[in-house]
Amino acid sequence: MPKKLTAAEMPTADHAFYGLVWAGQTLTDRVDKALVKAHDLPVSWFEVMLWLAASPEPVPASTLGNSTLLSRSQVSRVLDTLQSRGLVIRTPSPRDARSVEVSLTDAGHALFAAADATRREALAPAFTDLLDPEDLSALSRVWHKLKSQKTT
Repeated sequence: MPKKLTAAEMPTADHAFYGLVWAGQTLTDRVDKALVKAHDLPVSWFEVMLWLAASPEPVPASTLGNSTLLSRSQVSRVLDTLQSRGLVIRTPSPRDARSVEVSLTDAGHALFAAADATRREALAPAFTDLLDPEDLSALSRVWHKLKSQKTT
């Protein structure tokens, strides 16, 4: 049987990368399970609602495709589903006749608020309760550095 590689034997950059992948997958799974159970709302739908809730103005649909971790076609399918549930509304863009803008309905805002509380509750024991403000600031800085790089 092959020997299992330990973290001490793994190059630091590889260990750091694996840690990011592990943390992202583990925390996403935790949040997804909690959101689906409590609100019948997969984490991908929540992500779209998060961006909409953060904006005081309707958001161009194309911006959601550029901002979320979802592809444009996935965003379109999520918006179709959210609209069919009465959680978002699409309106023609006053700035570009070829575009639509998306905003949360009152029901969407209410569901988002409840789902956001569920998300925070699900993350607390595995993330926010374990990390101090300096840890969270460091992670935020790392995320901004990684996110600022152009991807090909």
